Amino acid sequence: MVSPVLRFSLVGALLLAFSPIQAADTKPNLIYILLDDAGYGDLSCYGQEKFSTPNIDRLASEGIKFTDHYSGSTVCAPTRCSLMTGKHTGHAYVRGNREVKPEGQAPMPKDIVTIPRLLKDAGYTTGAFGKWGLGAPGSVSDPAMHFDLFYGYNCQREAHTYYPDHLWKNEERIELDGETYTHPLIMDEAFAFVRENKDEPFFVFLPVTIPHAAMHITEEYAAPFREKWPQFEEVIGKYSGPQVKNPIAAFAGMMTLLDDGVGELLALLDELGIDENTLVILSSDNGPHQEGGHKPEFFNSNGPFTGHKRDLTEGGIRTHMVARWPGKIAPGSMTGLVSAQWDVLPTLCELGGADIPADIDGISMVPTLLGNEGQKEHDYLYWEFYERGGRKAARWGDWKAVQNDINKNPAAPIAIYDLSKDMAEQNDLSGSRPDLVDRAKEIFAEAHEPSPNWEFSDSKGKSNKKKQASVDI
Repeated sequence: MVSPVLRFSLVGALLLAFSPIQAADTKPNLIYILLDDAGYGDLSCYGQEKFSTPNIDRLASEGIKFTDHYSGSTVCAPTRCSLMTGKHTGHAYVRGNREVKPEGQAPMPKDIVTIPRLLKDAGYTTGAFGKWGLGAPGSVSDPAMHFDLFYGYNCQREAHTYYPDHLWKNEERIELDGETYTHPLIMDEAFAFVRENKDEPFFVFLPVTIPHAAMHITEEYAAPFREKWPQFEEVIGKYSGPQVKNPIAAFAGMMTLLDDGVGELLALLDELGIDENTLVILSSDNGPHQEGGHKPEFFNSNGPFTGHKRDLTEGGIRTHMVARWPGKIAPGSMTGLVSAQWDVLPTLCELGGADIPADIDGISMVPTLLGNEGQKEHDYLYWEFYERGGRKAARWGDWKAVQNDINKNPAAPIAIYDLSKDMAEQNDLSGSRPDLVDRAKEIFAEAHEPSPNWEFSDSKGKSNKKKQASVDI
């Protein structure tokens, strides 16, 4: 006869074997949303007061908010390369925006290791919806070479307008009438992908175009803000497509539409019963832009920081990151972990059971996300940028180093800032802290790997011409 204690234990073991606890062995669905040119202060959970983003705020209130997270670069293509490959711009293959004709950007190598390729090897179905910028249509790094499904803009230049004459679905050119607003099309394709793959692990990369370039938005979303800010009705935005009057109102409308889409996504996950097995992360590719009539100063888009897109000061590269995973990430969490988008690859690969390459710069953020001990930290973060005179920057601890105008003077002064006291980078300490200048030089030398495709000026200050990536298009 089985004793009551043993009987209880046996029944408990059977229940445990078939309970949701076994989901610990289930691969989570992974969704990464990348905004385009949204500044640190463009979300209400990061201080935005001119408009609200309640659904994105929900990701933070029901998950974790990062205060010291950084983009891969200060412009589109290198950020995306850093994100996809886990390498900072001192090592990454793509370190700047480089156009090819008639459409697209110079490609990454055919065999480059990326997040979707690693996750696909681990059993994931992968989809990307939005803007690519890492390989022209038909090239060796067409997005269809990385993802099971791609829908959206292949080319960053084409994505300057929200009313293009075509998008791409894998290698098929989807003709449009030039009068159709594309953001809802892209979101609908992403939602359909989630529905179709709800019963198997999926990775969704959602690099939306909002709020990049033209301040295009439907009148439904612009109207409430036109009424709120009629003083800007005479401001005219630029770029191809419909003329934009009052791009200030349009920007707020764009961000509202984007936030509504995040709400729809969360509702869909709940409807499909996969909410608790899905990690949703949201970030931005760089600081706020100043194009298309956008006025980041009106919105305080860069928050407490100095600089915008194309700068390596905090306003150009520090970005928001929020992450939500019900039952896994503690609601209302906040972290000051100094991290960057090259950390996303090892993070997603660890969660998805995929191999993590050895030759990357990223460090998994899983301990921080899940509230566990053992989080490794970077010795430093590093960026280099070849436009605007050539720039380098590094952060280690609370110290930040920025060097500008390298193409004119390879030995240009290096500014040093104490971010714990000077987030706006107004007080250069290089004169009183030569030891920190020396440390910055050490980091700059250690972190930079020469590339035949990306070079600063020579020792005489003569700028090198941009070189085409030395791979097959």
